[in-house]
This record gives sequence, C-alpha cells and structure tokens, in this order.
Amino acid sequence: MADTSLALRLLMILFPIFGIVAAGYFYARRHKPEMAVANRLNMDVFVPALVFAAMAGKSIDLVAFAPLALGGFLVLATCGLLAWGIARLAGVQPKTLVPPMMFNNSGNIGLPLAVLAWGEDALAAAVILFMVENTLHFSFGARLLDPKTRILTLWRIPVVFAAIVGLTVAVLKIPIWPPLVLAIKMLGDVSVPLLLFSLGVRMTDVSFGEWKLSLGSALLRPLAGMAIAYGMILLLGLEGRDAAMLLVFGALPPAVLNFLFAERYKQEPQRVASIVLIGNLAALIFLPLALALVL
Repeated sequence: MADTSLALRLLMILFPIFGIVAAGYFYARRHKPEMAVANRLNMDVFVPALVFAAMAGKSIDLVAFAPLALGGFLVLATCGLLAWGIARLAGVQPKTLVPPMMFNNSGNIGLPLAVLAWGEDALAAAVILFMVENTLHFSFGARLLDPKTRILTLWRIPVVFAAIVGLTVAVLKIPIWPPLVLAIKMLGDVSVPLLLFSLGVRMTDVSFGEWKLSLGSALLRPLAGMAIAYGMILLLGLEGRDAAMLLVFGALPPAVLNFLFAERYKQEPQRVASIVLIGNLAALIFLPLALALVL
C-alpha cells in the first residue's frame, strides 16, 4: 500500500511537468511554432518577475539559505570537474561536454518540481538553487565558450538583476504596494508553463546523433549528481527539505540553455543538442528515482 501511495504521489508531481512538455512537443510537430519571441519575453520579463516575486514576497534569511546555496554550487562545480576529466579521456572537446554535464535544468524542471513536491513555501529555496546555477552558467559557462565574455556585466541580465533587487527588498524589508506585488506575481506565473512548453517545442529540433556519448552522459550525470549531492549533504550538515531538494537538484537533466549557448558560440551545437535531448528524456527515469529516495 505504501509503494502504491508513493507511486501515485510521484505521478501527481511529475505528470504536470512532462504533460506540458509533451503538449509543446506534439503541438510543435504539427504547427512548427516560432518560439524565439516567446522565449525572449520569458527570459526578459516572466522569469525575472517569478524570481523577484519569490524573493521579495518573503522574509529571506540569507544565512539560513547559505548552506543550500553552497551545496548547489559545489554539486555543479564537481560535476563540471568530473566532465572535464571524462572529456579528456574520451577525446571529446571539454567545451562540448562540460556545460551540459555541469549546468542542469533548474529552471524549466527544477522550479515547478520543487513547488509540486514541497509546496509554495519551497519556491524561495528552489529560486536560490536556480540563481546559483543561472549565475554560474551566464558567467563561467559563457566564459568557457567565449573567453571575451565580461563577468562584470552579469548584473545586466534581467534574471540576475531581478534576484538582486528581490533579495534587497526581502533583506531590508522594503514595503511594496500589494497590487504591484500581485501584478508581478501574475507575470511570473506565466513563466513556468511557458518554460515547459518551450522545452517540448525545442525537443522537435534535435536529433539522436552521437547517441553513445549522449546516452553515457544521460546515465552518468544524474547518478554522479545524486552521489555528489549526497556527499555535500553530509559535508554541510543539511537536513529535511533542504537536503531533499539538493539531492533532487543533483538528479536534474541538462539545461536547454546549453544548446542555445552551443549554437550561439558554434561549439558543436548538434552534439550538445543530442546530449541535452537524451538527458531530458532520461529524467523520466531518474527524477522519480530521486523523489522516491527523499519523499
């Protein structure tokens, strides 16, 4: 009975996520929508609104979130180091393998997964992990692919700027007119479904080429991520929901943004796309496993 109850809970958590991804995929197969404008609006308006609302709408204790943020950073950094060594041994360009092995889907899948698994109260913690991953991706990730990238301009990225302002409001307890907060929250509510739908649309554009490398990374990334996350949980003394969220964070698949970066910087985009696609399909196996371990 307990196993049936757990399976039902996992289904209830994961079905909305993969259901919306599937809707995007099948709609794109038939209608071939152009998502460039929608994706830009999401990254420039809706996701920043979500991040700001999650931060400013709560009293954020940065000290309390510090171990979780550090754990997220160490999980990503260790996965990156592991991928660098594997790339050298396998004769693959590190710039191709390291980003999808290092930077996970903490936005498209991580945010809705946290809310569905632990409720709205978990959103702030999920945003903290998302910001650690996103900031690292736009700084080190971009610098890895293009040494000319300027780290000092990172604050100009809307998501990063929204997080800085939101944290400032939360820490200083600056009052905001409630109707304005509601309007920003309503904008933010657009972001997650659009992220998932866009992920489904994107999956129609990539192939299963380089399947050996892609399958290997799809298996190694979540297994290594969970093992590394477990080590960080013990090292940092994380408990309860934070420990559970970090373990699931370690199991998340590669971010779709890895493909967009590879395309922008001409770093074997089709190979990266294959790694991202198969990694996200493998999440159908590994996310239930991670959730089963912590719920």
